[in-house]
Amino acid sequence: MDELKTRAAIDALNRIMELELAGVVKYTHYSLMVYGYNRIPIVSWLKGNADESLAHAHKAGELVTLLGGHPSLKIGPLLETEQHDIGDILRESLAHERSALAAYYELLQIAEGHSVLLEEYAREMIVSEELHQDEVNKMLRRPGETAAFKA
Repeated sequence: MDELKTRAAIDALNRIMELELAGVVKYTHYSLMVYGYNRIPIVSWLKGNADESLAHAHKAGELVTLLGGHPSLKIGPLLETEQHDIGDILRESLAHERSALAAYYELLQIAEGHSVLLEEYAREMIVSEELHQDEVNKMLRRPGETAAFKA
């Protein structure tokens, strides 16, 4: 990749890292705010998402350093909505996942035709994020509904 594309890729990876670190904080917070009969499996699922976000942030940071960049110390947006119903938490999660997905598509656009490594990484992460969105979408559906949830 030329210097301009490398700089753009580093910037995109740093944005991804920031978003994924925000995911760690959000999912950890959400896991503390779940109450009710289904608390245990939902808390476990949210903690798993926090762990996955941390792994994603670490991977993005490793790629930043591979390209000769400096990993960001910033964390993406953390908006406290004061909404703690499980449906609200899931809708916020879906919005967060959409932001992350857009960032991975942006990286793919930068890398296409210039770096197979970054292309494959972006594609792998897009698959992961799209599957995660599908999981959240299914959780937001009423039991028995087969149509996708519309926000």
